[in-house]
Amino acid sequence: MQFENLTALYHFLDEQVTQDVSADELFAGSYLRGFISLAGSEYGDESQPLTQALAINISEKLQAARTELSPQDRQIVQDYWLTLQTAFSA
Repeated sequence: MQFENLTALYHFLDEQVTQDVSADELFAGSYLRGFISLAGSEYGDESQPLTQALAINISEKLQAARTELSPQDRQIVQDYWLTLQTAFSA
């Protein structure tokens, strides 16, 4: 999975509603988009590249909010986040 910048990642996540993805993927993508947006605003604008520092910030925010979700939903989000993290460069 590769994205040129944060805008491209947002586009990918937003377009999931028009794609044939599972309900779990839709849930995880929309949940993560909020955290990605929050963290992204701390690092620059939407044209910024996907850096490892940004990924760490997102992971920290997810960890801090872990009690918001049931254990099952938390696992769905965590698994999806692990997939997305491969797009963030070192």
